[in-house]
Formats: sequence, C-alpha cells, structure tokens
Amino acid sequence: MPETETQGRHTAGLLDIRTIIGGLIGAYGVILTLMGLFADQESDKTGGVNANLWAGLVMIVVGVVFVLWARLRPVVVPEHHDRTGAHDDPA
Repeated sequence: MPETETQGRHTAGLLDIRTIIGGLIGAYGVILTLMGLFADQESDKTGGVNANLWAGLVMIVVGVVFVLWARLRPVVVPEHHDRTGAHDDPA
C-alpha cells in the first residue's frame, strides 16, 4: 500500500529560519514592552508617545506571525538527497 504524501514527510521544525526569527523578534518585543510599562517613559523625547511600549507590542505581533507562518506552512525536507557534486571528485 503506497504511503500518502502527508504521512512520511519530515519538516524543518525548530530549525526553520522563520521560527528562529519569530522567536528573536518576539523576545525583543517582550523586553521592549516591559521597558515601556515599567521604565521611565521619557515621553518628552518621543512627543508624548510611549515608543518602547508600542514598538514592543508590534514586535510581539510580528514574532507571532512568523511562528504561525512556520507552523501553518512548514518546510518539507526531502528524504532522498542527490549527493552528486564537485565534492565527490577524488582528485
């Protein structure tokens, strides 16, 4: 009985670059959000806007979008890999 396409596939998982980028952007977003909530606001420098808070919230949203993108559309790693190339030359 032939195996369906979804059963035998192997995905990149945590090593997908979108997961790594999303995690880093999300972590920086959490740090900026906490700084915006608990640190000195210094709103005179930004024209009355809490820049750390808003930038942090946007970064959290972008990080979540990247991770969701990686989960919903995973990169499928091929099982068989053609190893013919210049590195196989014994000379």
